[in-house]
Amino acid sequence: MSEQVNEQELIAYIAERIKVDRKDIELVLRYEKAYIGNAKADKNGEVDIDIDDLTDFIVSKRDVRLEEPQVEEILECEMDYFMEKGLAGYID
Repeated sequence: MSEQVNEQELIAYIAERIKVDRKDIELVLRYEKAYIGNAKADKNGEVDIDIDDLTDFIVSKRDVRLEEPQVEEILECEMDYFMEKGLAGYID
């Protein structure tokens, strides 16, 4: 990713759209980053992330107080942010 993501702007974007505490959003994003960082790349160097596996991973953490739908909503909002900024898209 060539453009640096402004994490505070991202958190504000998500917090504006869904009624979840900013600290909970930060926690979800931190666990997401850890999950993606540990994911194995395929032979093309790409990492395929299954949103259900990612959500289960985050919800399983003891300090995450959110329910699965809230975590999914945060992740979807984050993807919307990246797509609006032209930093990401979906692969069919």
